[in-house]
Formats: sequence, structure tokens, C-alpha cells
Amino acid sequence: MAVDIVTSDGRELDLQAELEETEKALREVTLMIEQSQGEVLKLSQRNAAITTHLQQVQNQFDKMPLQDIRNAYDSALDAQQRLFVMRGQLEKLQSEKSHLERFKSSLERAQLNSGSSASVASATGAKGPLASVEMLVNAQETERQRLSRQMHDGPAQALSNFILQTEIAMRLMDVDAGQAREELNNLKASAMSTFQKVRNFIFELRPMMLDDLGLAPTIRRYADAFKEQAGLDISVAITGHERRLEPYLEVMLFRAIQELLGNAARHSQATLIKIILDMGEDRIRVSVDDNGKGFDPDAAQPGNNLGLKLIRERTEMLGGTFEIDSAVGKGARILFAVPARS
Repeated sequence: MAVDIVTSDGRELDLQAELEETEKALREVTLMIEQSQGEVLKLSQRNAAITTHLQQVQNQFDKMPLQDIRNAYDSALDAQQRLFVMRGQLEKLQSEKSHLERFKSSLERAQLNSGSSASVASATGAKGPLASVEMLVNAQETERQRLSRQMHDGPAQALSNFILQTEIAMRLMDVDAGQAREELNNLKASAMSTFQKVRNFIFELRPMMLDDLGLAPTIRRYADAFKEQAGLDISVAITGHERRLEPYLEVMLFRAIQELLGNAARHSQATLIKIILDMGEDRIRVSVDDNGKGFDPDAAQPGNNLGLKLIRERTEMLGGTFEIDSAVGKGARILFAVPARS
């Protein structure tokens, strides 16, 4: 028998269906991890063999033809990059598995607790199991924080070392100074560009300033970065009493705005997006308005709006409201509000 949570408007959230989907995703990720581990082992062995060959090249640096030296360095760089990418994919899959396991555990606990809490909420008019929402959000964000630190200490540091390795390869200048310097400068520029992408990825996973400075500065910074990357005109207006909120509430609001920005950029063909964050004393209100192609909320397929569905469910379980104002050819406006717990 399915166990449901009753939201503020009487809708039911099927925890059993969510649990089954999570278990299916967990099985798929586990299989992908096994395949990736085998690939990493093969690439590690290849990288070790190429490194040994590169050492031999260095011992005969003055005697080998320029083309052989270049080929040896190209092979070494290619092996390092392939191994780096594969390890990053494996770490990402392992992180996703850990996240799914925690989420599954949270759903199982919610199943056990929701029967009585849902009945009480329905009888008393309560707004839903706030503790369960906080638990789920905090579990997800703890995993994001861990992965963010892992990216910073792992791939980001590896890229820094990769840049230093280009300096060592400058020894090629003794053979053909002009060409070697040009190739190395191009390689260094590429590595720097990749390093910046990794930093952007870290910010996407978990902006540290959300912990340090709070919601409002993070929204401004994220909108500026998104504007530069997506080439859209994005404006942010923050009204009311700008202040820190409960950590889980700041996370929920930031992730919702992040999702809505992504939806507008990917699906709506919008060129202008307006974000309004009203930090009232009793309620926090968010409006994300775009001038894109719009859609019919009543005709939209549920599977294509999972992000909106999640925002709606989290908002309502926190005792808030969620609205969609959109029509085909007339853009879209998403509005939601939650009680302020500062």
C-alpha cells in the first residue's frame, strides 16, 4: 500500500513511487560505476606505460628527433587527460550513488513517519511535515558540499599541476624555441580555460558564498555569472528586509531560482529574465518572469516539468504557495512564497 503525504491543497505525494524510481536509478548508477572502474584501471595502466616511455625520452632528449619528442609528449598529455576525465566521471558517479543512497534512506524514514503525520496534518489543517522537508534538503546539500570540496581538492588541484607541467616541457625550446613556445602557450591557455570551467562547476554545485554571505548576495552573483554564460539579459531586484534566513530555507530558495533560470534558458527561448526576491517580515516571495515562448500549464506533460513539480512540492510542504502564469507566445511567470523563518 502506497504511503502519501498530503499537501496544503489536498494533493498526495506518492512516496512509494518515488522510492521505486530512486532504487531503479541506484541500480543503474551502480552498474555504470563498475564499468567506469574497469575503464579507469585500463587507462591507469596505459598512463603508467607512457610515463615510463616519457622518462626514456627525457634521458635521450638531445639525441631524439623533434617529431619523436613531440609525439611522446602528445601521447603523455592525451593519456593524462583521458585518465583525468574518466576519474572525474567515476567520482561523479560515486557521489551520485551516495546521494541516491541517502535520499533512499530519507524516503524510507519518511514512509515510516508520514502515515501518522499526514493524518494529523489532514485533521488539523497543518501545512505538512516540515521536519521531513528540512531533512531531505539538508541531506542533498550535505552531499553537494562534499562533492564541491572534492572537486576543489581533486580536479582543480590536478589542473593547477597540469599548468606547472607545461613549464617543465619548455625544455623543448632547446630544440625549436619558436614552435615549442607557441605550442606550450596554447596548451597552458587551454588548461587555464579548463580550470575556470571547473571553478564554475564548483559554484554550480554549492556556492560557498551562500554559507558565508547568505541568499541575496548569492542570487546576485549567480545571476551575473549566468548572464555572462548564457548571453541573456537578466535583472535582479531584491526588496524588503535583506537578511540571513534559516540555512535550509536559503538552500531551497536558491535551488528553486537556479532551476527556474535554467528552464528559461534551455526551453523558453527567452532573451530577458526578471528575478524579484521580496524578503518580507512574514513571507519570502520569489517571482521569475521571462519573455520566452511560454506554455500552457494545463496541457504541459508532468514528465517535462519535474523541476517545477519539485519546487511546488517543497513550497507547499513548507506551508507556502506556488503559481504559474503563462500562455503560449506570452512568456512565463513563476511565483512562489514560503513563510519566513529567519
